[in-house]
Amino acid sequence: MLLRDRARRMVGVSALVLTLTACGSQLDPNTVASMNGGGGGSGGGTDAAGAPIAPGGGAPDSTGGTSGGAGGTGGTSGGTGGTGGSGTTGGGATGGGTGNAPTSGQGSSSGGVKAASCAGFKNQKGITDKTITLANVADLSGPVPGIFEAAQQATRAYVEYFNSQNTICGRKLELLNLDSRADAGADQQAYTKACDQAFAAVGSMGAFDSGGAGVAESCGIPDIRAAMTTPERAGCSTCFGVYSIRPNLIADSGPKWLAKQHPDAVKNVGVLYINGGAAPINAKSQAAAWGKMGWSIKYTQGIDVAEFNFAPYVQQMKDKGIKMVVYTGPYQNTVKLQQAMQQQGYKPDVFMQDPTIYDQRYIQQAGSLAEGTYVYSTTDLFENKNNAEIQLYLSWLQQVKPGAIPNFYGLFAWSAARLFVQQALALGGKLDRASLVAAVKKVNNWTDNGAHTAMRVGTAETPPCQKIIQYKGGRWQQVSPGNYLCGNVINSGVGG
Repeated sequence: MLLRDRARRMVGVSALVLTLTACGSQLDPNTVASMNGGGGGSGGGTDAAGAPIAPGGGAPDSTGGTSGGAGGTGGTSGGTGGTGGSGTTGGGATGGGTGNAPTSGQGSSSGGVKAASCAGFKNQKGITDKTITLANVADLSGPVPGIFEAAQQATRAYVEYFNSQNTICGRKLELLNLDSRADAGADQQAYTKACDQAFAAVGSMGAFDSGGAGVAESCGIPDIRAAMTTPERAGCSTCFGVYSIRPNLIADSGPKWLAKQHPDAVKNVGVLYINGGAAPINAKSQAAAWGKMGWSIKYTQGIDVAEFNFAPYVQQMKDKGIKMVVYTGPYQNTVKLQQAMQQQGYKPDVFMQDPTIYDQRYIQQAGSLAEGTYVYSTTDLFENKNNAEIQLYLSWLQQVKPGAIPNFYGLFAWSAARLFVQQALALGGKLDRASLVAAVKKVNNWTDNGAHTAMRVGTAETPPCQKIIQYKGGRWQQVSPGNYLCGNVINSGVGG
């Protein structure tokens, strides 16, 4: 019974821990807008050409070992080179070809950062004469196998990319892959190992990341995560989420734009969410903030994680005249809801969700039901061929795991790995755990070369900028103007 209850709870929690609140920070909107206009972005916000990312994916090659050092170089982008250095269980990955990867500037493996002098550099925990070991702790097994495999794949991709071109004071990066198994106890065990064997943790992602929070803080390990999902992790003084969020702060830019496009719909809004994990707080916070913005929320409803019959909820929305549906939950349940809506002949003017459905697997399952679906996002489109950083991530992801499906968990893990590298290079001979933590605390306009909106990593405040994308005509495309919509933030009073 306990196992069954935990499995049911995880169906909702695992896919919801990053339900994006599209909230904002205290940054001046004009300052943020200028930062978001930097290199690598979509410029004028025109629709990105190209088909959706090809399906594929699967479990990472290694869940408990270390990925080896630098691979060889290839002649063209996407080619493969020599074999990476040896490691334990799972060993070194085949080295991806450097191909057309930039060797200088912001898109290079160093991010264009001028490396500081290595004078005084010392070997220490996780650092030898040849390597700097980074731990990645992600939910790979457990009730929902592979839920955050994308984070580990992306971290590995950046490590291989960096090793193909560069070193940090003569040391290559080595990745220690650890499995937190969607369990707080396993997360604690993984971080105990990371504290002992790695210099820092990078790109980690877990549904129950509270377990390792105290361990990470007590040993002083810098933990630059894709995101933090529990209050305990957010309270860890050495832990940082590259996707920085505060659930009570909601950006007004996207909602204001939608209100102009659908003035009648925002006066008749239904907010539905999976009743588990972070979803209830996020959904209720959004509903409260949108109400302050002039929207009329006429239906708010949680749906049990084990629910299979969505028809009653659809009937309620029909009876209440709901014209805009906002859903917070895993993409599998999004499909169930949309199927129920189709079966009852109910089609609202607007259907919107967070970026958990910006995933090719949603499109595969939803088919034509996905047409017209809106998503609010803090990242650029994977389909944007003009965003060099996005394309670099996609290229190296395919080199380390052919057929892997990118998602925003992975993109933020890639971003976390780049952030580590840039800060470590800038510190040079002064690099140690304490100096790295102090440096990351000062990072509050991090965009990963335009891959995502400016993040206040050091202060963990959510961004005020977002863009609205839509699945239309068989592909995802940006429909909001400009690069990102930037504005003010509303304190919902919920979840703060």
